[in-house]
Amino acid sequence: LKMRAERLMAGSTSVACDANNINILCETSLQRIFEYAEEIKPQIVVIDSIQTIATEDVDSSPGSITQVRECAASLLRFAKTTGTPVILIGHINKEGTLAGPKILEHIVDTVIQFEGDQHYMYRILRSIKNRFGSTSELGIYEMRQSGLRQVSNPSELLLSQDHEGLSGVAISSAIEGVRPFLVETQALVSSAAYGTPQRSATGFDGRRLNMLLAVLEKRVGFKLTQKDVFVNIAGGLRVTDLAMDLSVIAAVLSSNVDTAIEPGWCMAGEVGLSGEVRPINRIEQRISEAEKLGFTDIILPKHNISGLDTSRYHIKIHAVRKVEEALRELFG
Repeated sequence: LKMRAERLMAGSTSVACDANNINILCETSLQRIFEYAEEIKPQIVVIDSIQTIATEDVDSSPGSITQVRECAASLLRFAKTTGTPVILIGHINKEGTLAGPKILEHIVDTVIQFEGDQHYMYRILRSIKNRFGSTSELGIYEMRQSGLRQVSNPSELLLSQDHEGLSGVAISSAIEGVRPFLVETQALVSSAAYGTPQRSATGFDGRRLNMLLAVLEKRVGFKLTQKDVFVNIAGGLRVTDLAMDLSVIAAVLSSNVDTAIEPGWCMAGEVGLSGEVRPINRIEQRISEAEKLGFTDIILPKHNISGLDTSRYHIKIHAVRKVEEALRELFG
């Protein structure tokens, strides 16, 4: 703890990170924690981790369902009666869910998940449950030696600048929470080396990828049954926005015909089973984000353009109703 604190303090200029304001208690007894908290009256309490805390009122080992439930309930009462914010840290298993009893999520007011890929420098703070606000918020941070740094404009970091002339790359204007940002969608289509073609997606729903490939084959006429398809969302990001559909289809087709999408083009739109491009939400935020980053053309669902004043945007807007129209705009 001391070595890590010295490393983080050396790279921080914030007054709030003054080491004299931090008190560390190496204790697993809940009663001793409450005694110490009553003595110093902290502004915030961090328990690391809730699975190691035990109370004398319960005769079971730490980490059991009874201990975790009773300790969390006691800490909740302490937070409510004293007005002190309490942060409980719980372990995450390999599947990315809370290890141990799920009852912990029902007791607390807010569940915030800190996720990220070990191969990337970015970390994402995602709200799973929130009794006091929206769960659609998203925070992106950059992991540095001196600690975490907030990424105020994630679009610039999620876009690689050297993909010009490369096939299989499409840019999508996505919304995660309330934040718009542009995401690079990468796809690779190759002949299947084995009998069964592979379908692999990283950062994108694999079942939705299979649906989009079926739409591309049935409605547009491109045969992909004997080809491997790999889709990756650049930057290690996991995106659930349905407006990514159009960029996934464009990237797959771009790799299939080995033709690069012209630079300066981005897109957003949900694709239906009949090949139509369905309307999406927060269209003005998506257009403004693309315009801010210097994009010249954007493809959007035609339904979203009706009633929208496009004259105040400097970016050229292409309204499409079907997937074929969008692909015609991109590839001619």
